[in-house]
Amino acid sequence: MAPGNDLVAAGFAGREGARLIAKAREEELLGWFSRSYVRQIQEEDSFTIDRFAPWQEYGALEWEEVGEGGILTALWNLSGAYTLGFEVNLHQIPVKQETIEVCERYDLNPYRLYSKNCVVAAAANGGRLVKRLAEKGILAAVIGVVNPGIAREICYGQVRGFLERPREDELYRIGLAADIKRRKANAQRF
Repeated sequence: MAPGNDLVAAGFAGREGARLIAKAREEELLGWFSRSYVRQIQEEDSFTIDRFAPWQEYGALEWEEVGEGGILTALWNLSGAYTLGFEVNLHQIPVKQETIEVCERYDLNPYRLYSKNCVVAAAANGGRLVKRLAEKGILAAVIGVVNPGIAREICYGQVRGFLERPREDELYRIGLAADIKRRKANAQRF
């Protein structure tokens, strides 16, 4: 990973966290959304992103699986491993509309929400990586660029700021931390 590399997000940020919320808080959500919409949120993804996939063959130079703490934690970890900065546009990060709506109901940040089936990667040619992932049925987007130095810049429209250190996943804020712990324990068994 080096300055000038593109940053690519594959999969949907916060999707698994929104699914867990919809399962745990179904009755509450039915007060805001139709039953069919809540069921749609509760469904598992129809695709799987394998963290052990041949990412280098796809064109990735380095990658980080998104998990607890969401995509912003994954970006922090990836850039920190190389002591490099980045500039990321939040508008470019793939997020499903239902994830945004669930987050709005509970005042959560979808970019700090638990994810699975989501990877952040650095590539010399992000467009090529996105195309190769699309051939595998995986939605991906170029979300930013790796920069020299250590500044981790986040852009949201005309607003620019710096990424704060990672903090607890948003699921902890609404009392669903047990779901994360259970998933971690199950993953360690395999």
